[in-house]
Amino acid sequence: MKRYKVLSLLLVLSMTICLFVGCGNHDNSKTSVGKSGNEYSGKKVKLSAIYIKHPLTKDFSEFKWLKEIEEEAGVQVKWQQISADWDQKKPTMLASGEIPDLLFTAVGDADFVTFSGLFENLAPLIDKYGKNIKKMFQEVPQTRMLAEYPDGKIWATPKYQRFWPKAASTMFINKNWLDNLNLKAPTDWDELYDVLVAFRDGDPNGNGDPKDEIPMDFNGKGQYGPMMLLGSTGIQRTNFDENGYYAENGEVKNYYIDERYKELMIYLNKLYQSNLINPEALTQDYSTFQATARGEGTTAKVGFTWGWESGDRFGMDLADQYISIPPLKQSADSNIDPRWMDDYYGLNMDGNRVSMSAKCKNKEVAMKFIDSFYKPENSLQVLFGGITDGCIEKETDGSYKILPPKDNSMDPGTWKWTNAFADGGPIFLPNNMKVTLGTDMQKVNEEKSVYDHALSLVDEKKELLPTMFFKMSSEDNNTVEMNRANFRNISDAKYAEFMTKGKIEEQWDQYVSDMKNAGVEQNNKIYQKYFDEYLKTLD
Repeated sequence: MKRYKVLSLLLVLSMTICLFVGCGNHDNSKTSVGKSGNEYSGKKVKLSAIYIKHPLTKDFSEFKWLKEIEEEAGVQVKWQQISADWDQKKPTMLASGEIPDLLFTAVGDADFVTFSGLFENLAPLIDKYGKNIKKMFQEVPQTRMLAEYPDGKIWATPKYQRFWPKAASTMFINKNWLDNLNLKAPTDWDELYDVLVAFRDGDPNGNGDPKDEIPMDFNGKGQYGPMMLLGSTGIQRTNFDENGYYAENGEVKNYYIDERYKELMIYLNKLYQSNLINPEALTQDYSTFQATARGEGTTAKVGFTWGWESGDRFGMDLADQYISIPPLKQSADSNIDPRWMDDYYGLNMDGNRVSMSAKCKNKEVAMKFIDSFYKPENSLQVLFGGITDGCIEKETDGSYKILPPKDNSMDPGTWKWTNAFADGGPIFLPNNMKVTLGTDMQKVNEEKSVYDHALSLVDEKKELLPTMFFKMSSEDNNTVEMNRANFRNISDAKYAEFMTKGKIEEQWDQYVSDMKNAGVEQNNKIYQKYFDEYLKTLD
């Protein structure tokens, strides 16, 4: 009997201690329920996360909408925000094996292949806790294609933002300058040359200084630059690809070794040697590129260029001076219908938005937190900024209206990137969601309408090469990446050399031979295999 009394006393004592100091890992506060219905202790589940953000984006502590999503999921997130040099920092972090619980826009397919043990397969977690993500997969099957590997595993969630047009790049020319010099907008390469010469010599901005105009400006070799003129030759590019891949009659090719690319480089060298191209165009960063086009007050500095939207490109003081123009023909007698880059998938969908560490201790809660971003109203705030932050207005009928910037000095695009994850975030905007877009997006659709005809020509089964949907084997991925690095070293250097120094005809054969030896054709064959598999899914 004494033995039982002693045991009873010890039990009472241990229960008393638990009341005061707590047992195990449980908090002594009562269980609470988040707005999403998820239970969590009064001391919210702590998660660590990394986000690779745009340089304009505010510190996350200033986002009410993000705090609301965390509250909804019952989590407290320690954010690591990186806006520069991630490519240099990432290898060290991954090699160490120590990564945060969640990684936003931080890793990609090559990382999942190389460091597969670091990441959690999200497929079973999505099946159990990802109700919003599952709705996205059902409504937009291509998003599942973006995320799911052939073995059914999902290493990161995708996005679908729906409202963006098919074209990212718009070709702009200063209409005021044309009018001042009694010129018409060019329709082919020869006419463009003549217009640029007039811009160079005719003081088109009328400020009395005939040398302060920049006839043509661009940003390296990206989507806002002269590579868009490849469409004049009939080459159909897809989704921002700068590695040269395109499809023609169902065959994967690379334009860096195409004779039509040579013709473009000869033309660009002619422009460069005639002082029609900004000498800084090949090396300037994006911020300088933008600032240059915004001129000085109402005095424009740039005549012809590429960009997303006139307000974003030129600022509100100069936007009205510019018009968008259709794709140019290569020559007046060309029988080729000019093309324009089809960016629909690249603009509206993307993979690898959020991935999870295999060491995450609270995988269920972390998955529910990820899924919270895909709740349509939350996704709208991820893209455009918060309702409570004054970026979006929710109407009484359940629809939404994107509001103009509260800061009058900002254009809508800059305002969006300042106050939201914007295009980089995890997003699902259903097709039946009613949203009145901001003035910038309305302007985008208006300005890009000049490419409707060119984009209508795209043959989805023969010319649309959506490499973003290709899930390669480890062996193929390693081969493609190694070859890509090798031949891009050659093509990037020659792009600048061909444009500025010429001698293209003399060097072309050796250049093509070097590119082939670097693996460009081997990559074409690998991509062909995955393209053929993709096309089968369309039948």
